[in-house]
Amino acid sequence: MRKRKITELNRLTPNEFKESRKIPLIVVLDQVRSLHNVGSVFRTSDAFRVEAIYLCGITATPPHPEIHKTALGAEDTVDWIYFKDTLEAVDRLKTAGYIVCSIEQAEGSVMLDRLTLDKDKKYAVILGNEVKGVQQEVVDNCDQCIEIPQYGTKHSLNVSVTAGIVIWDFFKQLSD
Repeated sequence: MRKRKITELNRLTPNEFKESRKIPLIVVLDQVRSLHNVGSVFRTSDAFRVEAIYLCGITATPPHPEIHKTALGAEDTVDWIYFKDTLEAVDRLKTAGYIVCSIEQAEGSVMLDRLTLDKDKKYAVILGNEVKGVQQEVVDNCDQCIEIPQYGTKHSLNVSVTAGIVIWDFFKQLSD
């Protein structure tokens, strides 16, 4: 097998991406402190045509060289909004008709491998701080929690890894 060259991948231009149809998903970053995690979420969101990213609280915003290191320009293609308070973002999403889901280990959470999405609905997923996770008050205001099944000794995954797994699963279920 021969690796393909970048010129052979037929990727969208930034303008084509802006005009392209997105999956009905908004990713919310709740107090994410690592700029590399933020950049990685932008890059994954670009890859799977996420509608937008909401950056909340201490989560850094573009332009920033450390975000750019991992986003590689996706911070310019994926739409984003900053909210000082994550609950404000949740309220806006609910008012706009989104089903809001925390990605969190919680009582009554739905395991990602058992999650079934409705293509006619809009979704938002909230990813939390690297140490504390999604704030409890934010979890309390969500429609549901989604949990990624884990079978090893560690109790959590990195935020950017979690984002990749969740966004990919939503893309598979929501894209045409």
